[in-house]
Amino acid sequence: MIIKFVEQILQRGLSKDLDCSPEAVSRYRVAKAFYLYSLSFRQGFFDTLLVLGGVLIAGLGLQSFLLPNHFIDGGVTGISLLTSATTGLPLSILIVLINIPFVLLAYRQMSPAFALKSILAVTALALVIVLVPYPVITTDKLLIATFGGFFLGVGIGLAIRGGAVLDGTEVLAIYLSRKSIFSVGDIILVFNIVIFSVAAYLLGFETAMYAVLTYLSASKTVDFIIEGVEEYVGVTIISSHHEEIREFIVSGLQVGVTAYSGISGHGKRGKNYKTEILFTVITRLEIARLQHEVEKIDANAFMVMGNVRGIKGGSTRQRAVDKH
Repeated sequence: MIIKFVEQILQRGLSKDLDCSPEAVSRYRVAKAFYLYSLSFRQGFFDTLLVLGGVLIAGLGLQSFLLPNHFIDGGVTGISLLTSATTGLPLSILIVLINIPFVLLAYRQMSPAFALKSILAVTALALVIVLVPYPVITTDKLLIATFGGFFLGVGIGLAIRGGAVLDGTEVLAIYLSRKSIFSVGDIILVFNIVIFSVAAYLLGFETAMYAVLTYLSASKTVDFIIEGVEEYVGVTIISSHHEEIREFIVSGLQVGVTAYSGISGHGKRGKNYKTEILFTVITRLEIARLQHEVEKIDANAFMVMGNVRGIKGGSTRQRAVDKH
């Protein structure tokens, strides 16, 4: 009975044709609380598997390809590899230490949960590098650059899908893009040009050129793993619970949202049904969180996501002054 009642609520909302007596409403609240708890548990378990899988695969790319052959990548991982190659310090320690400032930045810019997941993921990667005996697969330089970048990209992409990062470069780029006229892509490009220039000076031009190839392989793989999502994603949401979703977007994600009226052309409530349509622009690091929260609020919400290749004017995130 409770399950049937919850299904009615989720599909049609509380209405006159449902049993809305105090006893039924109480059963509904208990069932809904149980549903939300089970949904959160399943999603948390799935996210954990994604992050752990990402850590293991990124460890494969590092240990079986890049590290034994003294190759480097871009981003924070590239800085760690370059520092390890020139100083002899353990990569496992450097990955954690160099990522800490970026994780602290994620704590301020994203959310405490995102930062906690990220530091745990980075720590797990450091432990994997030390404890898991990966075999050296090849010594061919082209294969090392291509597949080392590929496996590293798969690992980073899976971690992002699970709500964490193994490389804090993108967090820094998103933060700086909001403080300057440059895009996320511009900042990442400049960041990596500096790394490859230093690598060319310290390790030689050939190593730097292979590093560029490794970075391209990794970055394209990351884009593929997270379904080709670009720097920003436009999201349209149609739901009868639009007020709750709008409140989460504004207060939870702290991004702007536009609500406009529309008329349904087809659906369970029939044609010519008036509804509110929400539109927001978020970064790809926030997609998973938005999807999870929308599903909690309305399992039947209709969402459409598309790449946004250019943004001019406005703001994709509230400034602190806007909250007062």
